[in-house]
Amino acid sequence: MGALHDGHISLIKKSIAQKEFTVCSIFVNPHQFNDKSDFEKYPKRVENDILLLESAGCDMVFLPEANELYGIHYRQPFYELGKLENIFEGKYRPGHFQGVCAVIDRLVEIIKPSTLYLGKKDFQQCKVIAELFRLKGWQHTIKMVVSETIREKNGLALSSRNLRLSKQGIQKAGNLFKALQEAKEILNNSVEAVEFYQLKNKMIYSLLGNGFEKVDYFELVDNDFNVVPVFNKTTGKSILISAACIEGIRLIDNLDIVS
Repeated sequence: MGALHDGHISLIKKSIAQKEFTVCSIFVNPHQFNDKSDFEKYPKRVENDILLLESAGCDMVFLPEANELYGIHYRQPFYELGKLENIFEGKYRPGHFQGVCAVIDRLVEIIKPSTLYLGKKDFQQCKVIAELFRLKGWQHTIKMVVSETIREKNGLALSSRNLRLSKQGIQKAGNLFKALQEAKEILNNSVEAVEFYQLKNKMIYSLLGNGFEKVDYFELVDNDFNVVPVFNKTTGKSILISAACIEGIRLIDNLDIVS
């Protein structure tokens, strides 16, 4: 959605290294904002974005207007996303994932890519897009590549929304990743099973004491987004996910846990 950073550019460079032709779309999609003021405040730096893409070696930039992308007679389909629609990001941003599916649906129809490159920071969104691929039957013709999150030196996941944070806010926002790291260390080093709700409460209390105004969730889930209430070292791979607000800006992050 523009306001490109090194995380976006890393996806462009990966595509360039693996493919013959790379397209980057820039479109602030109104359908995935449930808060009108958030849509209006979303950072837009198109000229700078184009320079970054040109410098990175991107072959084409697709810059549609809403009426060009959707058309005046467009009626947004309903996508059967199951539980992903109503948990975590879906719960706090009603309609968001329907909007994500709508824009990906249109972009894929127009661009017809062989591969779609995504960042892991938006982990639940990646799962939603994978479900969209299944619904549309694209999983047989389009490869989905999910790359690791690119971070600031203090661990803060790169995000276009970070542009709205003060310098002090950016420093404090690094505490979200630190909390995820601390929780991971406790889980990985525990001799016995850990009752996660106790650890979760500790991490939420820590975030609220270190600059964050609100924590929407701090959870441990499996790859199917089932909550793991008790962590046992025989459970295999799980993912810590969190969303929290600082200076009125909502940030999300995640971290793998492998037993």
